[in-house]
Amino acid sequence: MPALFLSHGAPPLVDSATWVAQLQRWAADLPTPTAILVVSAHWESAPLTIGATTTGTPLVYDFGGFPRRFYEVTYPAPGAPDLARKVAALMPDGEPVVQQPHRGLDHGAYVPLTVMYPDADIPVLQISLPTLDPQRLLALGRRLRPLREEGVLVIGSGFTTHGLPFLRDPRPEAVAPGWSAEFDAWAAERLAAGDVDGLLDFRTRAPGMPYAHPTIEHFAPLFVTLGASSDPEQAPRQVIDGFWMGLAKRSVQVD
Repeated sequence: MPALFLSHGAPPLVDSATWVAQLQRWAADLPTPTAILVVSAHWESAPLTIGATTTGTPLVYDFGGFPRRFYEVTYPAPGAPDLARKVAALMPDGEPVVQQPHRGLDHGAYVPLTVMYPDADIPVLQISLPTLDPQRLLALGRRLRPLREEGVLVIGSGFTTHGLPFLRDPRPEAVAPGWSAEFDAWAAERLAAGDVDGLLDFRTRAPGMPYAHPTIEHFAPLFVTLGASSDPEQAPRQVIDGFWMGLAKRSVQVD
């Protein structure tokens, strides 16, 4: 299986016909996963924490102020206890791994999956972001890489730009602010060049900072995906681009 970095969006992004069509086409082009492992921007917990492995994995409605229908979404995917054991076994000796069996899928995990795999018939496991250090997240991705040989789809779920405090136009079709467009163009260029070192140093090198990421948890999952690449020298394939509410939804695939 390849590994993906998704710009997942808030729950209303499922109302975007363009975004839904892009995710559906992407999923249709992938082999069917044996299981799905998600690292989302919306769960930071150290040390590495493994979420629920129960049948009918619960959801975490970790947002507020949206219409009621977004709190009634269900996604009863099977749990993935075998995958949870494999993830724990791949971590360094002596490094603790926490089990949190009641922690369900947050919207960074389940929102894109409701579009890509609407039948909810593939086992899903979410693990936490144990750090925001890009180098350490790259190393985490390398440790997860062997799971791809077993058909596991590894997904880092974030957003290429996420400067919510600096948005002035709340419409989905809003023109991207300069800081968002500039950061996205820079990220596209660095990804096309396979410049992982440049991406690792995005906080000081990228234009549009710190407005594009006043906090960096939404860019951090990209480094798990890049670490899981079979060939670190190969540039990721950029599958989705464009903007929603002015935020860059660039999403990539590594093989």
